[in-house]
Amino acid sequence: MLVSVGEHLRICPQEYTCCTTEMEDKLSQQSKLEFENLVEETSHFVRTTFVSRHKKFDEFFRELLENAEKSLNDMFVRTYGMLYMQNSEVFQDLFTELKRYYTGGNVNLEEMLNDFWARLLERMFQLINPQYHFSEDYLECVSKYTDQLKPFGDVPRKLKIQITRAFIAARTFVQGLTVGREVANRVSKVSPTPGCIRALMKMLYCAYCRGLPTVRPCNNYCLNVMKGCLANQADLDTEWNLFIDAMLLVAERLEGPFNIESVMDPIDVKISEAIMNMQENSMQVSAKVFQGCGQPKPAPALRSARSAPENFNTRFRPYNPEERPTTAAGTSLDRLVTDIKEKLKLSKKVWSTLPYTICKDESVTAGTSNEEECWNGHSKARYLPEIMNDGLTNQINNPEVDVDITRPDTFIRQQIMALRVMTNKLKNAYNGNDVNFQDTSDESSGSGSGSGCMDDVCPTEFEFVTTEAPAVDPDRREVDSSAAQRGPSLLSGSLVCVALALQRLCR
Repeated sequence: MLVSVGEHLRICPQEYTCCTTEMEDKLSQQSKLEFENLVEETSHFVRTTFVSRHKKFDEFFRELLENAEKSLNDMFVRTYGMLYMQNSEVFQDLFTELKRYYTGGNVNLEEMLNDFWARLLERMFQLINPQYHFSEDYLECVSKYTDQLKPFGDVPRKLKIQITRAFIAARTFVQGLTVGREVANRVSKVSPTPGCIRALMKMLYCAYCRGLPTVRPCNNYCLNVMKGCLANQADLDTEWNLFIDAMLLVAERLEGPFNIESVMDPIDVKISEAIMNMQENSMQVSAKVFQGCGQPKPAPALRSARSAPENFNTRFRPYNPEERPTTAAGTSLDRLVTDIKEKLKLSKKVWSTLPYTICKDESVTAGTSNEEECWNGHSKARYLPEIMNDGLTNQINNPEVDVDITRPDTFIRQQIMALRVMTNKLKNAYNGNDVNFQDTSDESSGSGSGSGCMDDVCPTEFEFVTTEAPAVDPDRREVDSSAAQRGPSLLSGSLVCVALALQRLCR
């Protein structure tokens, strides 16, 4: 039986009850904990997607660079022998700078690549002209002829296009995965307001206090409570969806024209081709340099006795496919991109659909098929109020949760801004433009490496195409091994304990 009239209650209906004010306070705290865990569990898919895929992509790109450097070193040692080893720091510096750029360093890719070819020209010019002595000033003059003479053929221009746009896309995409991971982790850790906690307590436990421990909340009742409690999270959805669309477009670039794997795998072959071009045109290049920079001084007798062919007469011999390094991180970029595109599409609208996903849980509500025999906040009957729309401003008339629509959550606004900044960087990467990752002072201007499109086909502006998110279905969402090992929902476990205690009181 119910033990007292509930005039002392502050949250539950003030009718006959078996709960005290102390029990209300404890159950309010229990409601808060359960809500926090429900949100964290419901957003588990999107959080693990960004955590695990960031790790995979980052491992892949880093290993790809290591493999490319090792492949070039092995090939050039075999092809050019001691001449390469004596000048290997030129190539080591190239890969050092590429790695530094990828990891967020302030590297202008175009300038760095120009410097690489200029340094390579200086070294090779000395090797093909051993009978002369070249001062530092003379070599600096030589390097100025890199663009004019094109001693390496068209390889530097093509490689610059390919490397800049591929590295811009790869770095920006991984940074996008980082931002997505951080935003999802932060937003999933909710801090319910006092008004939300009261509404949660009323929805989850007041039925117990009324002696109805087996009656679960009505589905629509649950939706209004969750929409009130998660109003600010829902406001994140617009910017989140734009961010996901931008990630999907850059992903398409990664598997298409901006594929870093197709650029880095054959980079040793391309640089060696450039060296061959320089060898074949050495006479013409030397003559034009001598004409522009002046006649150099003869080298000492010992050095000048050696002829150019004895110094640099080897020819490029490509590896067989089986000799090349194995694919980075045991996978390919195409497989990684196909996987992440599917996961990104599933993560659209995740924040606005949180209330629906939570209220769909049979451990939380009576479900949509039992609308007459459910707890509506006052009694076991149908829930009549209309369901609120999503977002903060739409909660002005929420019948269940007191929401101050004039005070948006500052923390959520910070996440919205982080997504907006990252979306802008993704738009630029989609068009082959680099935006300094640390520079947020002017989001409309680009800096760092310029467009990687040049002569290639590339859109003049970001063509923003939205994609429809599939219907939210928790059953389709991937759960990793740690999630699979989790026990039954905290909510269902605690409800059993409270039910037993209250049933004893309410007899």
